[in-house]
Amino acid sequence: MRKSHLLFIFTFNLLIFASCINRTTEKTISADVLRDKIAGGWAGKMIGVTYGAPTEFRAQGKMYGDSIKWKPSDVRGSIWQDDIYVQLTFMMTMDRYGIDAPAGKFQEMFAKAGYPLWHANVQARKNYYDSIIAPRSGMPENNFHADDIDFQIEADYLGFMSPGMPLTASALADKIGHIMNYGDGVYGGIFVASLYSRAFFSNDIPEIIEYALKSIPSESDYYKIVQDVIKLHKHYPGDWQAAWKELESKWDDVDICGAGSTFNIDAKFNGAFIVMGLLYGNGDPMKTMEIATRCGQDSDCNPSNAMAVLGVLKGFKNLAPEFTKGVTEYKDSLFINTDYSFTKAVENTYNYALALIKKESGVVSGNRIKIKVQEPVAPMLEVSFPDAVFQKKIAVFDKSAWTFKGKWETVKRPAADGKSLENASEIAENKGDIAEFDFTGTGVSLSGEWNKNGGKADIYIDGTLDRTIDTYFNYNKQEYGNTSIWHKFNLSQGNHKVRIEVKGEKRSGSEASKVNLTDALVFITGKKKNDTFRFSFE
Repeated sequence: MRKSHLLFIFTFNLLIFASCINRTTEKTISADVLRDKIAGGWAGKMIGVTYGAPTEFRAQGKMYGDSIKWKPSDVRGSIWQDDIYVQLTFMMTMDRYGIDAPAGKFQEMFAKAGYPLWHANVQARKNYYDSIIAPRSGMPENNFHADDIDFQIEADYLGFMSPGMPLTASALADKIGHIMNYGDGVYGGIFVASLYSRAFFSNDIPEIIEYALKSIPSESDYYKIVQDVIKLHKHYPGDWQAAWKELESKWDDVDICGAGSTFNIDAKFNGAFIVMGLLYGNGDPMKTMEIATRCGQDSDCNPSNAMAVLGVLKGFKNLAPEFTKGVTEYKDSLFINTDYSFTKAVENTYNYALALIKKESGVVSGNRIKIKVQEPVAPMLEVSFPDAVFQKKIAVFDKSAWTFKGKWETVKRPAADGKSLENASEIAENKGDIAEFDFTGTGVSLSGEWNKNGGKADIYIDGTLDRTIDTYFNYNKQEYGNTSIWHKFNLSQGNHKVRIEVKGEKRSGSEASKVNLTDALVFITGKKKNDTFRFSFE
């Protein structure tokens, strides 16, 4: 484990302890209102994710301009949404092992759940089967998707069960968020959980956002992009599209995972769209969801988070019938691969909230609940890929950079435009088959496939063995193409050589020992646009 991460945990716990000692503020809420606000939060997730679902990633680097049609019965689609079922798996872990269960138990249950996963989540699942356990599973050296959106869309329940207690939510988020994420990827979950924590006791959306920002480091890019949205909202109070254009121009190159494409699943970038929806929506649920959706990219997750904030703020009973109707109709339907329904999620979240309130010196007396309100404290700064800037993508058919020795087979797959060469792979499975890749830069990611035929290979960087990779993956019959199978950052600037030596070995369960390569992403160390960019009015 990184010493810096151990220091982070130690320091964060000290800060929590110090804050707990100095807490004096109390808030009182009735049991009925607490339960209703929790119900509003869960309903908001279900409504928002189904509102934006038809638009997901259909607007990349542009605003979504087509019509958005949503009706109450569409809420049924939330039963199949990862925004909800993943975090319910974490609640099932609490049900089985207790709220203080170690991170490994949360990772185990989510790794063994029967649903498909993507990006940071699927890497954390694979890491579990490769014996890389949290928090190592979320660290950037083990997870190319460390800054992705995954934990941000799965941390809602932590805020729902921590009314007025952002430190409590943050401590749980630190443990669970590092299963799949790191740095800004974890801060996304902390930020949204803190939004909910504050929404129990505030109707002022700008104040809720400023409050939640206190839970993440001011030096982080996540903090900076949210501050930019606040600044843009003040300058363009009635024109979210003008604000979007300037934000896009400044921050569109931050995604490591989607480097070289318009696809952006970075937590902070999408988190900014949550905030944009909240600020420009001004408390109106439909307007909030529409703006968060039209901002594009992961446009089901972002309105889902934004609508959940309004759900907590308003409470379920104060949502319009057009929103509550669909939730009520499907309130007892089980979310896939869980034993949870909306009804059970509300009740168990409420019970966990009571337990945490008591644990933090609050008092539960009949219908009267007294909460010791906490002040947010930011953890130490983590940065996943410091100063890493995408330079270029080099496909395996570029023989100026790639050399293949042994029995490599070229496999071509049709691309969307019919140019099969763009989807070429090189595949080998015999011991001694070697591929070499030469590049100039400070970071590199090799792309290939995880599948049922995957085998093992040794990866060398500049003649030194870095590690052995295993490309087998066939959990629940889910396989992955064009995924990062190995990456390395923080290299010295200059020329480097990566050598892939196929071992001719496989783990039990794999049908072959094949290693599949498609391309390499090359990174350099430098300044991103957001480091030097100035808005037009500055």
